Formats: sequence, C-alpha cells, structure tokens
Amino acid sequence: MNAPDPREELVEHLPAMRAFALSLTRNGAQADDLVQDTVIKAWTNFDKFQAGSNLRAWLFTILRNTFYSHRRKSKREVADVDGAFSAGLAEKPEHDGRLQLKDFMTAFGQIPVEQREALLLVGASGFSYEQAAEMCGVAIGTIKSRANRGRRALAELMDLGPDDDLELTDRATLAVLSASGNSPV
Repeated sequence: MNAPDPREELVEHLPAMRAFALSLTRNGAQADDLVQDTVIKAWTNFDKFQAGSNLRAWLFTILRNTFYSHRRKSKREVADVDGAFSAGLAEKPEHDGRLQLKDFMTAFGQIPVEQREALLLVGASGFSYEQAAEMCGVAIGTIKSRANRGRRALAELMDLGPDDDLELTDRATLAVLSASGNSPV
C-alpha cells in the first residue's frame, strides 16, 4: 500500500503557517506573501521531504528560514519609517476580547523576534521544545530560555500579576500565555 502524498496534507497546515507568519511579520500582506513563498518552496522541493517525518515542522522551518532571508534582504530597502503605510493595512479583530487582544498584540510586538518565535512554536503551534529547537537550529535550553523570557516580558508589559485573569477568547493567545502562570483557564 502506498503512503499518502504529503502534498495533499499541505493545505491542512496553511492556517497555522499563516498565524506563525503573521506573528513574525506583524503585517497581513507580508504574512500572506511569506506563506505563499513557503508553499512554493515546499512544493518545488517535495523531493527533499522525507516521507514519514513531520511535515508541519518541515513547513515551519522553510517559513522561518524564508522570513529571515527576506529580513536580511530588506535591510537594503527603504523602511516605512512613520508607519503610515503599515497602519493603513491593519484591521481590528472582530471578536470578543478585542481590546485585550489588541493589548496582547501590542505587547507581543514589543518582545524580541526570537522570543516571539519560541512562544509561537512551543505555545501556540504545539511543538515540543525539542522540535522548536531543531527548527530554529539552537539548543533546547535556548528555546526554553527564550520562551520563559518572552512569557515574563509579556506579563510585565501587560501589567499581569500571578493572580490576574486575562479574559481573551483567542485560543492562540491563551496557549502562548498558559505556561507563564497567567493563564485564564
């Protein structure tokens, strides 16, 4: 019996890839472009994918590497210094907890990209510390440290104490904060 084609499974990972891309870029259009670039790279390199291995981890690694490649290239480009263009692209979420989510996203955007990446991979995307460390090409302790520093920084930026409740309806946000002791669950 032949194993299923991993290309058919790729679509299942698009929402998680977009969420990860959005958290790295903090811009919807750039996140969409990043996911599209990732899908193209994955599709053209499926011959390098090892059947039976973790497709999601492979895709996230491609996405992460593509993000950092674009980031290095963008240093030669002119930035949106006053933020006028990027502010025009933002859209407020349409759900309960809108203000709390906005506060969270503001705080999340203030922590270093390496800490955001660790929190997203381990907290929101459900990867183990070991898997996240492998995808990022760092030691497990480094990922644990980045995630813990990120959680502490988020709690501090949001003025959350150990007994404070954070009432959000967004599951990804709850997952990121869950291990910090500030979980509303």
